[in-house]
Amino acid sequence: MVNYGLVELILPQTAMPSDLSPLWISLKTSLLATFITFFLGIAAAYWMLGYRGKGKSLIESIFIAPLILPPTVVGFLLLLFFGKNGPVGKFMGAFDFTIVFTWYGAAIAATVVSFPLMYKTTLGAFEQIDGNLLRVARTLGATETTIFWRISLPLALPGIVAATMLAFARALGEFGATLMLAGNIPGQTQTIPMAIYFAVEAGAMNEAWFWAIAIMVISLSGIIGVNFWQELREKGKEAGSREQGAGGKNLYTPQSNFESGGLLVNIKKILPSFDLKVAFSTDEQPLGLLGGSGAGKSMILRCLAGIETPTIGRIVLNGRVLFDSEQGINLPSRDRRIGFLVQNYALFPHLSVAQNIAFGLPKKLSAGSIRVRVEEQLIAMQLQGLGDRYPHQLSGGQQQRVALARALASQPEALLLDEPFSALDTHLRSQLEQQMTETLAGYQGVTLFVTHNMEEAYRICPNLLVLEHGRAVHYGSKHDIFQHPSTVSVAQLTGCKNFSRLIPQSSQQVEAIDWGCTLKVIEPVNSELSHIGIRAHQFIFTNDSSQENTFPCWVVRTSETPHRMTLFLKLNSPSKNSQDYHLQAEVFKEKWVTMKDQAFPWYVRLDPLRLILME
Repeated sequence: MVNYGLVELILPQTAMPSDLSPLWISLKTSLLATFITFFLGIAAAYWMLGYRGKGKSLIESIFIAPLILPPTVVGFLLLLFFGKNGPVGKFMGAFDFTIVFTWYGAAIAATVVSFPLMYKTTLGAFEQIDGNLLRVARTLGATETTIFWRISLPLALPGIVAATMLAFARALGEFGATLMLAGNIPGQTQTIPMAIYFAVEAGAMNEAWFWAIAIMVISLSGIIGVNFWQELREKGKEAGSREQGAGGKNLYTPQSNFESGGLLVNIKKILPSFDLKVAFSTDEQPLGLLGGSGAGKSMILRCLAGIETPTIGRIVLNGRVLFDSEQGINLPSRDRRIGFLVQNYALFPHLSVAQNIAFGLPKKLSAGSIRVRVEEQLIAMQLQGLGDRYPHQLSGGQQQRVALARALASQPEALLLDEPFSALDTHLRSQLEQQMTETLAGYQGVTLFVTHNMEEAYRICPNLLVLEHGRAVHYGSKHDIFQHPSTVSVAQLTGCKNFSRLIPQSSQQVEAIDWGCTLKVIEPVNSELSHIGIRAHQFIFTNDSSQENTFPCWVVRTSETPHRMTLFLKLNSPSKNSQDYHLQAEVFKEKWVTMKDQAFPWYVRLDPLRLILME
C-alpha cells in the first residue's frame, strides 16, 4: 500500500500560490535587517578589535548571544523589550506607535538574530590583517580614520562581503523570533519561513515546496555569487604574479628639510619575560642594534616609532621630544616623522606600487606633485615601470625597495630598519645590502639597523649597540667591539667561538683552565677579568715549537663549509673521543690541502696580540 503523503514529501510538486506577499515581506525585512547589521556589525567588530577593557568577555557574550539562544527565547526577550509594557514599548506608546505585530517587528527580529554572524565574520576578517600594515601606516602619518578607510576596510572587504551574505541568508530564514514579535499575519508579517510552516500544517505540500525552493534559491544564489567573486579575485592575483629580478644600482640620495641633530634615548619598558632598559645616543651614522632573539632590539624600534609605549623614560629626535614620561609627552606615531621598514616589508597588498609610495605623502600636495615625488622614488630605487603593479607581482627584492621608497618618500627624520634582509636568499641579500649601504650613505637622518647577523652589522654600521636580555652590554665603534669585546656574551655575538676561564698568574700571564695551558698576554691582567678567548680564524700553524704560546695539537674532527674547514683541536695530547677537544680553528681549503697529510702532533700558536681578555 502506497503512502501518497510520503511520496509528496519526497517528490516535490510545486505550484505557485496566488499570494506572493511572503516573498516581498521576506525580502523587505531581510534587506532592511542586512542593511542595519552591515553597519552595526562592522562598527562593533572594529571597536572590539582594539578594545582591551575588563568587560570585553561580557560584551562579546552579549553580541553573540542570539546565535546561541533558541530563536523563541530571543523573540520572547524582544517582546518583553518592545511590548506595550516594555521600556521601549512604553516610550513608543506615547507617540501612538508600536512595532509588535508589524513588519518592522519582523525586521528587528531578523536584525537581532543575523547580527552575530555579521559581527563574528567581520571580526575574523579584521583580525586576519597583518598588524604590521597598520603600524607602518601610523608611522607614515596616517590617522586612525585614514587607516580604517584605506587599509582595514579594503583588506577586510572579502570577509565583510561574505559576512553580509551570511547575515542576509540568516535574516531571510528567521522564524522563531519573528513569530514571537511580529506574529503570522498574512500580507503584513508572514514571511517565507512562516508560510512554509503553516502550509505544511494545513497540508498544502505543493505550496510549502514552492516556498522552500524559493528561499533556497535566494539564499544559495547569494552565497554562490560571493564565492565566485572571491575565486575571481584569487585567480586575478595568481595570473598577475610573476617573479622579477633584483634590479641594478641604487643612486638614491634623499632630500632633507630638517636641521642636523641626533637621537637621544633613555627608556625602560617592563615586559613579561624581561625588562628593557637602554640609554644611548646616535647621529647620522647608521647605528646597528646587534643581539640574539629576544634581546629587545625590535622593541626599541617599536618604542621609537610610537607603536609601543615605554614604562618610563625619554626619547628626543633632533631636539623634538617624542616621549617623556615625566612631562606626560607621548607623540602618536603619525606625528613622529619616523620611517619604519619591518621584516616582511608590510606593503599594502590592495594598493599599487605607486599608491604604496604615495601613502605617507602630505595630503596638501597636489596630484601632480605626488606623481613627481613617486616617480623620483621609482627612479631612485630602480623601479621604473613598476608603479602600476601590486606587491604580489613583485619579487622579494623589489618589495623591499618599494618599502624603503615608501619609508623615505615623506623625508623622515629617522629611519628604522628591522632585519630587512631576513627574508631574502644569500645572493639577493648581498645585492640589496650594497644598495642599502649606498642609500644610507646619502640619507641625512638618523638610522637604526636591527640585525642578529654580526657580519651584516659590521658591513653596514660604523657603530654598534650590543644587547642582551634588554640591556646594552657594549656600545661603541664596530672595530672596538669586534677587537675588544667587553664580555663573553658580546664576544659570542661577534662570532668568537673559543673561550676559557682564566686564573691570573702575573700582569702579563694567565692560566687558561679549559684549554690546559699557560698563556702570555699583551693586555694587563686585572681582577675583574674572568675569561680569555681567540677567534677561530686567528690561529697560526707553525713548525717552530719554541715560540711563545705555541703548543702541540691533534685534530679531533673536522667540519666543512664551501670555502673553509673547521678543525677541532686538542692541545698537548691526543683526543680520547670526538667531543674531547679544546679549540676550533678555521682555515681556507687551499691551506687545508697542504697540511692535512702532515704527521701529528702539529704545532699551533696563540698569538698574544690576538688573545681577548673579557669579564
